[in-house]
Parts: sequence; C-alpha cells; structure tokens
Amino acid sequence: MISKKMEPLVNNNSVIRAMFEEGKQMADKYGAENVFDFSIGNPNVPAPKEVQEAIIDIVTNEDPVKVHGYMNNAGFPETRAAVAGNLNRRFGTNFTEKNIIMTVGAGSALNVLLKTMLEPGEEVIAFAPYFVEYGNYVANYDGKLVVISPNPEGGFMPKLDEFEGAITPKTKAVIINNPNNPTGVIYPESVIKEMAAIMEKKQKEYGSVIYLISDEPYRELAYDGAEVPYLTKYYDNTLVGYSYSKSLSLPGERIGYVVIPDASDKAEEFIDAATIANRVGGFVNAPSLIQLVIARCVDAKCDVAYYERNGKTLYEGLTEAGFTCTKPQGAFYMWMKSPIPDEKAFVAAGKKYNLLMVPGSSFACPGYVRISYCVSYDQIERSLPKFKELAKEYF
Repeated sequence: MISKKMEPLVNNNSVIRAMFEEGKQMADKYGAENVFDFSIGNPNVPAPKEVQEAIIDIVTNEDPVKVHGYMNNAGFPETRAAVAGNLNRRFGTNFTEKNIIMTVGAGSALNVLLKTMLEPGEEVIAFAPYFVEYGNYVANYDGKLVVISPNPEGGFMPKLDEFEGAITPKTKAVIINNPNNPTGVIYPESVIKEMAAIMEKKQKEYGSVIYLISDEPYRELAYDGAEVPYLTKYYDNTLVGYSYSKSLSLPGERIGYVVIPDASDKAEEFIDAATIANRVGGFVNAPSLIQLVIARCVDAKCDVAYYERNGKTLYEGLTEAGFTCTKPQGAFYMWMKSPIPDEKAFVAAGKKYNLLMVPGSSFACPGYVRISYCVSYDQIERSLPKFKELAKEYF
C-alpha cells in the first residue's frame, strides 16, 4: 500500500510527462514525421563538441577509479572551482569552490535548498505561471506553496503588490525562474530590484530570514541581446539552483549546482547543512564522470541561435494564423492564449491535427497553452499548416 502523501501524486501525475508518452504512442501509430510533439523541454540541439571530446578523453586517459568513484558530497573541488571561476568572470562575483555544491540537476538543487531551510508549515512563494514541480518539492519537506496570481495584462511580470501582501511571518523563501518556464519572459533588473526591496523590508518587519531562490536552468537561453540579472548582486539572501540540462543539452546526465554566497545568512552553517542534505536526500553526490566533464567545459555554449530561429518562426506563424502569443525573450517555450476559456478542450482539439501542447492549468494559469520549440526547425515549418487548420476552427 502506498503512502497517503503519494496518493495524490499517483492520481494526478505530470500532464507534461503524460503528453510526452502520448506523443510516443502517436508516433508509433501515425509515424514520427506526422506527429508534432511540443510537450516537453527536451533539447534538440546536440551538446557542444567540447563535451563529447572531454568525455572520450576522460574515459580513455583518466584514472577509472576517480572517474567512476565517490568524492566529497559537495563534488570534486576542481569542478566547483571551475564553476565559481566562470561565475566570477561573467558576473563580477567573488565565489570560491566552498560556495558551490554540485547537484543532480536543478531539481536536486532546489530539493537540497528546501530541505536545508524548511520547517513544517513554513511557506514558499512562487509566481504563476510556474514550473509544476515546485509544489511537489515544497511538499516534500511539509512546506506550503503560496501562489501569486498571473499577470497577463502586465506581460506576465510578477504582481509585486500582491507579492508584498502575501509575505507573512511564515514565509521562508521565494522562488523565481528567470528566463521563465513557461512564458519565456525575462524579469528585468528593475523588477528584481523592486522585489529585493520588498523582501528586505519584510525581513526587517518580521525579524526573520527570507531566502530568494533563483531557479536557473534557462539562464543561457536569452535572445536579442537580453540581459538576465544575476540575483546575488541585488539581495544578500539569494541562493541559486542551476542546471546544465538546457545550456549544454545534457538533460539526461542530471548535472547542476547550488550557489550559497558568503553574504547570505549564516552561510558556512548553511553550506555544511546543504552538503549533508545532498547526501541524506539520497543524491549522495552529483554523477562523477559528468562533473569532470563540466570542469573542462564550464565555458562551453550550446547553439542559442538555433532556438532563437525556431521561436521567431513559430511566433510569426502562430500570430499570422490569428493566435495571441507572448513573444519569448528567453528559454524555449511559446506561451499562447487559448482561443476558448477551456484550454484543455483546445489542447484536445489540437490532437486532431497531431499537435501536442501542454495546458496552462499545469502551470497554475488556465486559459493558455505552452508550446515547446526545442525541436527540429523542420518540425516547426511542417507544423504551421496544421496550426492554421486548427485556427480556422476558432477565427
């Protein structure tokens, strides 16, 4: 018999994952070339060649005991030092290896941070629309997710008045995802500064620490020269969870890291506790081989122009067909308004044309759909006539 805590998760499994599995079934039935699966954020751009070269060299020439063995729960010192150096060069920070803990992707990073900080009943704030797993991560440690309503009239920027009113003595953390999944918007420096000022004010009012958790799997995917603010520069109690899944096209390798700055509250104690959380949470340490690869490839980049081209073509095609979309500034998602209030019915209608989209209710924002354009450019082009046929049912 499964636990009461797991029952709702089994009964309401991820819509995104379910759609992904449905897409594979449809591909078997109709042929992969006839199914347009935009459900999951699985990068279509290959990992940079430096990654492949590093893997081959490490496996061939390095000591296999080190390559496949245990290390400190925080990760290899040389990998953590390489990450810290990369951040310092790019953002003018002053991190060392001690500020970095290597993790099993960003999901692990967030779980490590939440396990380290949360007491049962404490609250974590997120801005809708948000990545669906946030609620599960918070519930893992008996916390409560508090959701700020979406702001379509304001370009899906955070509703800061509502945010300020939602902070209570029980608030322990705020999670933001920038660039945002699912909207593709980037919160600019002005918004970050205002958010930081509110949090500083509330910390003083309640005499408690409120952490700002920056969830950053899409940091490197920014278009048209857009800047993504580095949050530790604006608020001392910022913690960062990063993933190489999108930036280096390594989602299956499960590699990321946590940043705990010296300026954050009782940083040394938090670093020690988070390192232990990495172990007792069952992660133990990030995978050893890919850690060694990251140490060599920390400055490598994926082909961001590929995603930018996909997004531009898809945006132009959808808007020409009559749909209303949020123009993506980053990540690789198109956020499209459903032409009818029930976006799930619209998603079902799309399946008649073998178009797979994710309903916005999966991100706490009904009335919209997410279209993941980390697919081949050919799929984008071939899907547009199908979207036009779908549009004719509504416009």
